[in-house]
Amino acid sequence: MNKTVVINEFGGSDKLQIMDMPAGDPAAGQVRIAHKACGLNFIDVYQRTGLYPLSLPQALGMEGAGVIEAVGEGVTHLKVGDRAAYASMPPGSYCERRVMPAAQVCPLPDGISFEQGAAMMLQGMTVQYLFHRTTPLHPGDTVLFHAAAGGVGLIACQWAKSEGITLIGTAGTDDKCQLALGYGATHCINYNTENFEEKVKELTGGKGVDVVMDSVGASTFEGSLNSLKPLGMMITFGNASGPVPPFNLAQLGAKGSLKITRPTLFTHIGNHDDCQEMARHLFSKVISGKLEIVIGQEFALDNVKKAHDALEGRVTTGSTILTV
Repeated sequence: MNKTVVINEFGGSDKLQIMDMPAGDPAAGQVRIAHKACGLNFIDVYQRTGLYPLSLPQALGMEGAGVIEAVGEGVTHLKVGDRAAYASMPPGSYCERRVMPAAQVCPLPDGISFEQGAAMMLQGMTVQYLFHRTTPLHPGDTVLFHAAAGGVGLIACQWAKSEGITLIGTAGTDDKCQLALGYGATHCINYNTENFEEKVKELTGGKGVDVVMDSVGASTFEGSLNSLKPLGMMITFGNASGPVPPFNLAQLGAKGSLKITRPTLFTHIGNHDDCQEMARHLFSKVISGKLEIVIGQEFALDNVKKAHDALEGRVTTGSTILTV
């Protein structure tokens, strides 16, 4: 049996079904990977609900780690028996094994576990492009990072510390703020007890931050723009609280000639060489000890509905994985 999590219609976690799906053999440019663990991310929720529409029926999951079972013609960077990890399109990682394009599947160093590999690829390479491929950042710069105690956030806190960047985080509880501080955030604001926009201005002496990195979306967008210094960059890379409503671009000029971008990881890793280089950078951070991958929750593949409910309910910390 090849357990695979599939949706036949958009909606809540009750739409997740476990089915037996044949994996098949890889064609040219493909590999078959036997998963040991799979990662959960908010993009999976967006796809399940239809916010990011997919053609149905569709297997879910964008991230996994395991062992290469078969290699198609033309694949040279992987061989049968290799440990590997990936975050990539198309969806389908919530399964025991799958055939998929090889270009974004990366050799996984022996010093990194399958569980870490499944927990880190999408979130870790997201942080890599946020800090190195989106806008210039230098030691001494200040970043506002929302959801700092989540999977991406805890990686970002450590990454910023390793690069000499001041990170002001936000989180929804005092415990989550303490968690972010423990992993390298310079400051962390409980947005349920403090106005983060006012607190950012206080912490920066009224100047604002160089960059905002915001995966929350609608509920933080206006305050994020107001937290930037003139010529600052707003990076909106998710919308956990809902999509940002239409806004007047003239606001960017009025608020200090601000810049804004809406990147996706899948654009940045679309080129094979770029993807492999980003993964090597991420792996080097982990192996050097500068970056600890925090797995806050593990669920068996059979408990995928409970896992989605926890992630969507925003009661998780760190990364969440499914074990296969």
